[in-house]
Amino acid sequence: MAVLQIATRPFADQRPGTSGLRKKVKVFQQPHYLENFVQSVFSAIPDRAGQTLVLGGDGRFYNREAIQTILRMAAANGWGKVIVGRGGLFSTPAVSTIIRARHAHGGIILSASHNAGGPDHDFGIKYNTANGGPASEKITDAIWAASKAIQSYQTLDSADVDIDQDGEFLLGDMRVEICDPVAEYVELMARIFDFAALRRLLQGPFRMRFDALHAITGPYAHEIFEERLGAPAGTVVNGVPLTDFGGGHPDPNLVYAKPLADHLFAEDAPDFGAASDGDGDRNMILGRQFFVTPSDSLAVLAAHATAIPAYRQGLKGIARSMPTS
Repeated sequence: MAVLQIATRPFADQRPGTSGLRKKVKVFQQPHYLENFVQSVFSAIPDRAGQTLVLGGDGRFYNREAIQTILRMAAANGWGKVIVGRGGLFSTPAVSTIIRARHAHGGIILSASHNAGGPDHDFGIKYNTANGGPASEKITDAIWAASKAIQSYQTLDSADVDIDQDGEFLLGDMRVEICDPVAEYVELMARIFDFAALRRLLQGPFRMRFDALHAITGPYAHEIFEERLGAPAGTVVNGVPLTDFGGGHPDPNLVYAKPLADHLFAEDAPDFGAASDGDGDRNMILGRQFFVTPSDSLAVLAAHATAIPAYRQGLKGIARSMPTS
């Protein structure tokens, strides 16, 4: 398979933030637009040769096409291995988990977070570093600088690959691993939390509902709550990721998750409710007929952290909250 050097010109609007680059799908679909940004990311990582990259997204429109483009470019740019979630799917916390568990050099996450998905809506791409967290300002500045100076990008002259079957294969000289996007994250949760105690809770009179908003957390919630912890079928709703999120916004608030809020404020409400955003790194928590503000949910977790097996010795600190305050 030949490595192709494709001539291009800079786009003026590719400055990333810590949440990466977010634009309308039609912007990303412009010739060379996605490729320019991906090459700029790779150019900002000069020690990438032979390293491992994690790749996946929230399943929104254009996710699968972008995966194929990035795989070809990664092979042409000297990456040693790319780990892809089956179907091109990974939540942001799962990418962080895989990066750290597999000692990967970094990961590319395809998501526009809580923004709507579909051909007329939003797409995004961000890079996480070897610690599993978002790229530092130093790296995003380097990406921005590369995007302004780019004259060409490298890609592999190859056909699309099958990302729907687990296994390993070569793409040029680069190994590609297609893996279960849920399993390693669930195993990490089982090491952190007391699954036995939670199983007893969910198999008793305690009732809950989790609304995945047809975004990425559905498969994770099905596996954790219904399969591992034994919650009744139907505990997880809107659990199948869809390219347009079922026509809704995967934004866990009282506006876009109103059906969940209505359910928790009903006469026969369950004890607990939750929803997550598009890529699974923010949440909304509700109790029976009350709403928990994101900062309060973090405070409750911190106050009771020693009840969690992984934090029995206490917390060293809280660097960043998952919920938005």
